[in-house]
Amino acid sequence: MLKLLIPVICPAGAPEAARHAAFLFSENCVSQVELVEVLEEMGQGRAAAFRSRAQWRRREKLIMRDALALTRAVLDDAGVPYTWKRVFGPPERTIAAYANAGRADVVVLDAGGLGRVRKWSMFVRLWRLSSKPITVLH
Repeated sequence: MLKLLIPVICPAGAPEAARHAAFLFSENCVSQVELVEVLEEMGQGRAAAFRSRAQWRRREKLIMRDALALTRAVLDDAGVPYTWKRVFGPPERTIAAYANAGRADVVVLDAGGLGRVRKWSMFVRLWRLSSKPITVLH
């Protein structure tokens, strides 16, 4: 039985990845799902001149909370056992490190909310950094 890692990296959430995990769970292929909410570190930039880092972080957490709630609702409806965690860092490196630490057998990336260029560049970086298989849904 596989352990899936579903990163939530954009405001659209990862509902397609959750649906895929629910299907695999119903077919007895998946035993556990790990949701990882990945928030990028706040850098020093022009945005910091208008709002504090705390305000930006609070705004990002609110947006990502809704995305995570949508993804969790799909898994709850299907009865899939899952755990979730919030991590900070560059998305590709953070996801790869989390997967390589033995917390998942397969990474399922829902890239529907990302643009075409960002989607493929993220996949290529993940593929290069991770020793685990990566499935990209779009």
